[in-house]
Amino acid sequence: MTPLRQIPRLMRIGAVLVRYRLDDLVDAAHLYRPLKLVRALLPRPRGDIAHATRGARLVMALTELGPIFVKFGQILSTRRDLLPPDVADELTTLQDRVAPFPEAIARAAIEKALGAPISARFASFDGTPLASASIAQVHAATLPAGREVVVKVLRPDIEERVTADIALLHAIASSVERFHPNADKIRPREVVVEVETTLTNELDLMREGANASLLRRNFLASDDLYVPEVIWSHTNARVLTLERVRGIPVDDLAALDAAGIDRVALAEKGVRLFYTQVFRDNFFHADAHAGNIWVDPTRPSDPRFIALDFGIMGTLPDEDQYWLAENFIAMFNLDYRRVAELHVRAGWMPADTRLDELEAAVRTVCEPYFTRPLSEISLAEVVVKLFRMARRHELTLQPQLILLQKTLLNIEGVGRLLHPRIDIWATAKPVLEKIWRQRHGPRATLKAIRRRLPEWLAAAPDMPQLVHEYLVQATRGKLELRIASDDLKTLERRAARGQRAAVWLSLAVSLTVAALLTLLLPAVDAPRGGVRMIGAIAFFIGAAVALGAALRKS
Repeated sequence: MTPLRQIPRLMRIGAVLVRYRLDDLVDAAHLYRPLKLVRALLPRPRGDIAHATRGARLVMALTELGPIFVKFGQILSTRRDLLPPDVADELTTLQDRVAPFPEAIARAAIEKALGAPISARFASFDGTPLASASIAQVHAATLPAGREVVVKVLRPDIEERVTADIALLHAIASSVERFHPNADKIRPREVVVEVETTLTNELDLMREGANASLLRRNFLASDDLYVPEVIWSHTNARVLTLERVRGIPVDDLAALDAAGIDRVALAEKGVRLFYTQVFRDNFFHADAHAGNIWVDPTRPSDPRFIALDFGIMGTLPDEDQYWLAENFIAMFNLDYRRVAELHVRAGWMPADTRLDELEAAVRTVCEPYFTRPLSEISLAEVVVKLFRMARRHELTLQPQLILLQKTLLNIEGVGRLLHPRIDIWATAKPVLEKIWRQRHGPRATLKAIRRRLPEWLAAAPDMPQLVHEYLVQATRGKLELRIASDDLKTLERRAARGQRAAVWLSLAVSLTVAALLTLLLPAVDAPRGGVRMIGAIAFFIGAAVALGAALRKS
């Protein structure tokens, strides 16, 4: 679609924004400025529009513009670091619900995707959808063996619609970026790319099936979470078939109470589940709002959650996971200095950031919360304010962390809905500390060494020659690092430390390999016991040097 062909659609979007009195958005976009000339000719807004808040008016406008814009608003609601709180709160109310497409179209789409008539793949198929959204809709069915399942099928024309609307969003983002006074804070292109990535992932139902399968495997023996099984024989990129589950929506408090569910235990399990997914498995459900979380009604005294909709899952790079966990633990211990140090060491803040100023800023955000009873503290609110504070100090925030922030907000909201007086921090702290001890304790270290030992042994024969060549080049002055910019002096220092650490690591590997060979091969010209003693000493020296080099590098 060319820009000229986009203009009518863009003008319609502008007209909708004007109709809902979102004038500041229109005035900031160059393409929409001509609409100001006809603003006076537009009818007076309805009473519900005239008296609505700006967030509510934005919700109305996005709903009228269509499902892709609803999805855009849902994703935008997670960017509390960019949006005013009132607008972000209103955007969370957006519901991705659209009219279902006809049964005949659904049947044809499923048969085309599975390559066989529905009657051949299912014993029964309910043409009335259980749910319908902008991307897909869900039908109940029964397998030939009698097992109840649900079948999720993409809308037939969804790829074309997503492509067209994403192109429009890119055009709008370009206009806003050029002319909006706060474009550097809003970063519209970045938001649109995030929307595009999310929608692209949701269009691949095979990916969603793989997400569900991994999450199920992580909690297969758990009493806290149940994940329905994927029926792979009836699943591909356009159709996803899952075991049918039944439960109570987590926000239906009346039904939970009627079923005798222990809401206190359930709320605490929700908090534990979040930290387990993030820090034990590094794979978390990133769309855990009330509509995607049910409660198993068959276990009132020991309740468990049922997870639904696995289109949006989150992971963190190992480094971010480490720094985030250390930040949480430092906040639990009220160690503001360490929080500041961790932000700089993680690379989230510029290396020249003054730690005393950053520490004071962190203290300013956190201290008002820590002086109140723990049950009145919102961890999610603290994290959001920390992100906003850090952004003023030129924080470099990755999309994964924003997704995590959204998930934390959802989980905490569910926890407080179930149990308003839940002590979020008291529940979270021991869980995180236990997981972190297991991840970085002696057993975890030995397991990691065993996993990588074959790789090290395979590379070991080449190490003495590589060390020799490296040292020769170093003595001849051929290893130089020249950086002209003063802004990169920190990088130069890190690289120099890395070079020194590499030499020590190479020496350590060489000593260790020599020791292993000495211990494993028969002695030729020396007594076996003496050789083995020398080998053992060399092994421990090599290990000590490796540890020292690793600490030096870190």
